[in-house]
Amino acid sequence: MSRESYAVGGQAVIEGVMMRAKDYIACAVRSPEGEVVLKKEPFRSFLVRFRLHKIPILRGGIGLIESMIVGMRMLTYSAEVAMPEEEKKEGRAWLDRLWMILTLIFAFVAGLGLFFYIPLILTDLVPGTESSLAFNLVDGLFRLLIFLAYIWVISLWKDMRRVFQYHGAEHKTINAFEAGEKLSPEVIQSYSRLHPRCGTSFLLLVMLVSILVFLFLGRPETIGDRLIRLAFIPLIGGISYELIKLSAKGSWKYWLAPLVYPGLGLQLMTTKEPDLDQCEVALCSLAACLPPDELEEKIAEEWIPADGEMEKGEE
Repeated sequence: MSRESYAVGGQAVIEGVMMRAKDYIACAVRSPEGEVVLKKEPFRSFLVRFRLHKIPILRGGIGLIESMIVGMRMLTYSAEVAMPEEEKKEGRAWLDRLWMILTLIFAFVAGLGLFFYIPLILTDLVPGTESSLAFNLVDGLFRLLIFLAYIWVISLWKDMRRVFQYHGAEHKTINAFEAGEKLSPEVIQSYSRLHPRCGTSFLLLVMLVSILVFLFLGRPETIGDRLIRLAFIPLIGGISYELIKLSAKGSWKYWLAPLVYPGLGLQLMTTKEPDLDQCEVALCSLAACLPPDELEEKIAEEWIPADGEMEKGEE
């Protein structure tokens, strides 16, 4: 069974890590009592079910939407598990869950406005942007600067530090897995917390690709012209996905290195060094995604769950 067949991706959540592989999604969360609680469920991508996974561009755009839906669902789950027991007893779980969902929806809408509409307004204020080329270049520059400022601001937020540590644990775990190591928390911790196919790198690439795509749309003159740009976000995501995918293959990695390295630099802000307990959580999440033969090959014996099953909190 090839490693490529069980390529994994992940996401940091509240007090935990979500991992996604070919056949399963797992989300491991450290509860307030200190236990690792695991949610594991079968997963078959929409792209695979409808045989769209081999169609360039389209697979990236659809995959982006699918990843957002899965990520929001697991983020909501992690918030419930990480909630102190007193709040659960007070019956606040459903209220906090609703608040989390509304917050994620608001964040998504606000993100579209912040990164794709506000730059257009700012560009209108800049003299000399009457031509399509000048307008879209300045618009892209504003979009990039706003994105970088956003990353910088959230990196200063103290409450985000633990999320960034779990982000680092996720990257370290995937790096160790891809290197073929026998995984344990100690081994995982020795690897880099930076990964070239991280969501941070992907978003930076989206900002750059959007400049090229919007050049073909000309200078937006009406509100309708501006709103229609939002319809091109899946296309931009699809192109960015293909570039990220190519950057890991053969000689392409050298040609596309200039697109990858800035993203790695950004990860210095969006990841922090995890402790062993956080690496353990990431390992539990990954182990739940792997089939038995991969478990034996990739996970250190003392960290393989009995009978190939996670012992705590599996659903």
